[in-house]
Amino acid sequence: MHELKEGRFKTHDGVELFYRHWAANRTGSSQPRQAIVLFHRGHEHGGRMAHLVDELGLEEFDFFAWDARGHGLSPGARGDSPSFGCSVRDVQSFIEHITATHAIAEQDISVIAQSVGAVVVATWAHDYAPNIRSLVLASPAFKVKLYVPFARPGLKLIKALRGNFFVNSYVKAKYLSHDPQRIESFDSDPLITRAISVNMLLGLYEAAERVVADAQAIQIPTQVLISGADFVVHRKPQQQFYERLGSVQKEQHILPGFFHDTLGEKDREQALGRIRRFIRQTFSQPMSRPSLLAADLIGASCAESETLAAPLPQNSLAGRYWRATRASMKLGSRMSNGVKLGFETGFDSGSTLDYVYRNTPAGTSAIGRMIDKHYLNSIGWRGIRQRKVHVEELLNLAIKKLREQSSEVRIVDIAAGHGRYILEAIEHATDKPESILLRDYSDINVRDGSALIKQKGLEHIAQFVKGDAFDRDDLASLSPRPTLAVVSGLYELFGSNSMIADSLAGLAAAVEQGGYLIYTGQPWHPQLELIARALTSHRNGQAWVMRRRSQAEMDQLVAAAGFRKVSQRIDEWGIFTVSIAQRID
Repeated sequence: MHELKEGRFKTHDGVELFYRHWAANRTGSSQPRQAIVLFHRGHEHGGRMAHLVDELGLEEFDFFAWDARGHGLSPGARGDSPSFGCSVRDVQSFIEHITATHAIAEQDISVIAQSVGAVVVATWAHDYAPNIRSLVLASPAFKVKLYVPFARPGLKLIKALRGNFFVNSYVKAKYLSHDPQRIESFDSDPLITRAISVNMLLGLYEAAERVVADAQAIQIPTQVLISGADFVVHRKPQQQFYERLGSVQKEQHILPGFFHDTLGEKDREQALGRIRRFIRQTFSQPMSRPSLLAADLIGASCAESETLAAPLPQNSLAGRYWRATRASMKLGSRMSNGVKLGFETGFDSGSTLDYVYRNTPAGTSAIGRMIDKHYLNSIGWRGIRQRKVHVEELLNLAIKKLREQSSEVRIVDIAAGHGRYILEAIEHATDKPESILLRDYSDINVRDGSALIKQKGLEHIAQFVKGDAFDRDDLASLSPRPTLAVVSGLYELFGSNSMIADSLAGLAAAVEQGGYLIYTGQPWHPQLELIARALTSHRNGQAWVMRRRSQAEMDQLVAAAGFRKVSQRIDEWGIFTVSIAQRID
């Protein structure tokens, strides 16, 4: 038997969400605690999944179920959230709360999620690469059946004109389940939320498309349950997600005649029996993940980057399109300062990034400034600016942790560009570090970064020197020994994992035990082909071809060097991640 408790946890933005905890009776047990975390459908709340605690028959597991932000007993406008990405980060906050407060290791957690909750969790699994034991996704709402022609572009247009608004669910309870009790309880439950904000609905679609397209990045053992007579969501994206899953251990089950409420159907034991067997089996064997350390030499991202690097046939439609795109950008560079700087120094150069950070459109005329504003507002550059915010946030977190450890704060950034994100984070801080060492291979960056140090009045603690971020021995001999190393926007530019491994090994030798590493990643980018076909790199004007690293791959490289990941941030579009890890051995 389980004992029901209720609690609240504080999310990343300080909001306290409600959750239920069914604690297992562990009298006499010396085994580590294990847990199953439940995530409910859209419109519903955690109490609607309470029946699973007994019905699954997994008495040895603790169970947890939240009320998502804007649902059930949790605060927020009904059916709303600041963004879909905010709700995904809420999942991370919840898991962190469970591990810290209830002493359950992440690898001893399995997750069961349904419908909208399954998309939120799948996005979390893709973006954060959690080290959980297994994942069960029931009727994931990767594509909701809106039925009204052109509903999605229509909702986008109305939102652009009037801002966020709410739409009510058209689904009647009798089309969710054949179980009379579930139907009656749905209709009479005062905590059911019929409305969903358009902000969340559109965010759901965008995240789902990204996660289905890039499901190969998910390595967690995963079971997908598909309702065979689902009136609410489409089946095709569910099957595409399963086919593309990178998990070595994965299962798909189509349940004939089941309506959308897969886990609340009349004959749900068909689903629950498979879940029970799957979860028990994943816990019966040692925790493992496929090694991704050679993903630069074999696999999906390797093939993708090779395809982008290959020249297109001269007279193909695609070849003509990208030649026209390059020509139009060259024309724009005559009027836009930002585009001109990109062609002169490389669109991935420190000079370009510093221009993007400043975000002040400039050009030779009003038209040039308009072009520059459009250029600076591209999704990639918006993501870069958000990455800067996250780097600064984790810098402050690392400094706080070091002070709590009674350690000096000695910062090194091995590829600092102009060093703006470091210097602006430190400029107004009351607790200044003992030293800041900024390095970069570029003479221009060293010159301009040194000028920025002087401008910020930080010459007494900061210096800028020339250095190679991939020279293992040089990094290992850094002096003074850093307690906080930063690598931002560098590893994304180089496809080779051996180069990254050398750089991380050098940092691991330099950073004191208990010190921290802040590192960035790029698991996804919607403009990869544009970048590869139309933009040039700082490396001798070559095409800027990037190989994406999944967050799981990036985390494995960091772990192999002797760091343990502590926390992570990611932008709303799922493009750039910023993580912090601690030197443990």
